[in-house]
Amino acid sequence: MAELLLELLSEEIPARMQEPARRDLAELLSGLFAEAGLSFDRLRTFATPRRLVAVVEGLPARTPDRVSERRGPREDAPVAAIEGFKRSLPREGVTIEVREEKKGRVLYARIREAGTPTRELLASRLPDLLARFPWPKAMRWGEGEARWIRPLRSILCLFDGEVVPFVFAGVRAGATTSGHRFMAPAPLRPADFDEYARALFAAKVVLDGEERKRRIREGAEELARREGLALVPDEALVEEIAGLVEWPVPLLGRIDPAFMDIPSEVLVLTMRQNQRYLALRTPDGRLAPRFVVVANIEARDGGAAIVAGNERVLRARLWDARFFWEQDKKQSLESRLPKLAAMVFHEKLGSQGERAERLVALAGELCRFVPGADRLLAERAALLAKADLLTGMVGEFPELQGIMGGHYARLQGEPEAVARAIAEHYAPKGPTDRCPRAPESVVVALADRIDQLVGFFAVGIRPTGTKDPFALRRAASGVVRLVSENGLRLPLKRAFAAALAGYGARLGEVDGAALAEELVRFLADRLVVHLRGEGIRHDHIDAVLAVGLDDDLVRLQARVRALKAFLESEEGRDLLAGYRRATGIVAIEERKDGRSYRGEPSPALLRAPEEIALFEALASARVRIGAALAAEDWTGAMAALATLRGPVDRFFERVMVNVPEAELRVNRLFMLSRIGTALGEVADFARIEEPGRG
Repeated sequence: MAELLLELLSEEIPARMQEPARRDLAELLSGLFAEAGLSFDRLRTFATPRRLVAVVEGLPARTPDRVSERRGPREDAPVAAIEGFKRSLPREGVTIEVREEKKGRVLYARIREAGTPTRELLASRLPDLLARFPWPKAMRWGEGEARWIRPLRSILCLFDGEVVPFVFAGVRAGATTSGHRFMAPAPLRPADFDEYARALFAAKVVLDGEERKRRIREGAEELARREGLALVPDEALVEEIAGLVEWPVPLLGRIDPAFMDIPSEVLVLTMRQNQRYLALRTPDGRLAPRFVVVANIEARDGGAAIVAGNERVLRARLWDARFFWEQDKKQSLESRLPKLAAMVFHEKLGSQGERAERLVALAGELCRFVPGADRLLAERAALLAKADLLTGMVGEFPELQGIMGGHYARLQGEPEAVARAIAEHYAPKGPTDRCPRAPESVVVALADRIDQLVGFFAVGIRPTGTKDPFALRRAASGVVRLVSENGLRLPLKRAFAAALAGYGARLGEVDGAALAEELVRFLADRLVVHLRGEGIRHDHIDAVLAVGLDDDLVRLQARVRALKAFLESEEGRDLLAGYRRATGIVAIEERKDGRSYRGEPSPALLRAPEEIALFEALASARVRIGAALAAEDWTGAMAALATLRGPVDRFFERVMVNVPEAELRVNRLFMLSRIGTALGEVADFARIEEPGRG
């Protein structure tokens, strides 16, 4: 068994493309080996800012021999046809045999093809594989036609220690590479992957991206500890920095104290977005006047010049931020409201000024369903929520929408609840984002999303496939989290109707009931994602929704959780099996007889003790289920279902359904259909999929 080592050394690969490229290389190589019939023990890929690397262990020296068959003419076909068939076959490794088929005896050729040396296969196939590499963007350089993400500088390709000879993009594969661009650019000639990794590390290149991230994280944390500070967690930024440096060297810099009165969010965003600096915080949680910059070189002066240069650049960036901050403070949020009328929200949905009016009205309605919400404060926050879109700071940093509005509101003397609601009304933005808890914040955040969902759905704009340009799935997920995590008994259909009324005649004729049903189902789809961590499947939610479109997400979740727990119990599993058996028999007999067996069984036709017991158990269970559902006692409803397990099992063990007596047979089919009716009051068990399909 042999090892393949492939390295493509180029100019800098964008950080965001490195991880996808690593996966794509693994997938392409796996496909090549599968097509050639080559097995291997392990395939690993790596990416750095300048190189894309694969190592494949346990490859055989040759591809396996193959035997293929080719069907020829019948044995009694004309001689010319038979001879033509033979001439079409390879000269060696062929045996011809005759096989009996329905239409006579037919010639078949068995062709044995000898395997190819793996090194030769790689030499012939790798250029095409690399030419098909799915970079999101690629470029040509020089005089060649081949494309790569950036100009290629060298290709290292060894199979079992020998060079695989091929040319791609004008670069001939060889046995050498080089280390760090500045600290160790001399050629390296490794014999295998282990020697390659050691040589790279000695030449100041950390090949493994996870190791680079660890070094960045731990180096920054150590620098922070020395100052009595802590690193502000930002794994996405650490990952991006790891895609910018091959030899990470964290260094500590200072923020000019003159800028520390700017809101911390502005400082952090400026450092993160423009400079890729990691932020630090003091023990009491405040932003510290320090930052960590990660260099790609071990400087002779210990990094002093690098730090000084980055401090100068940051100072210039923060001067701009301070200018926007000072200018914005001169004008109140309320004074900006008239200009919202000139800012388009969407061409079909009006201006941001119109939207502000809708949010005020909708927030007032939603306060009824959010315990502790002050209507006047919520309406004030809704009115001012979009005013910061007109500030210079948000114009420069759109990511600070809402956050800056909260800061300006506090400076201008708005109540804290109003400022907080403005700052938090875009939250949660994602699954890991904190969900607002303050009542007024919850109200405005819900109003913002519900207005958005109703408006876009009403004008026919919906997510399609992977396309969701107006982030409607994210808005729906936000509603789900706001309602679920705050335990709100919010009737969504009523909320959607209030939002639709806010648009007045702008949207024309809209079927409000159909729109509300569609939106409830859309939110139910997002609820599946929200509950996935609990192991709740889409079919469980479908089964509950099928008995009535429940627009109370808290109640819906309680019902679904109770159903899940029941189906995971022994009673639930057995009753589900009994239900499927019962409905299956009824369906077969209905098709056979051309009639329905949905009906009530007659007590006078009950004969066997087991069918009498089942009849009585069904009657009792339906009463208990009805009472439990009315009291929203979902566990009680499932407990009532559980009482049916024994009677259903004994019915199937002792009672024959398809008896000769027609009247008795019909009555027993009615009994089986009644099982489905009883269960159907809790959920549509027909929608429960087999294990592994939900």
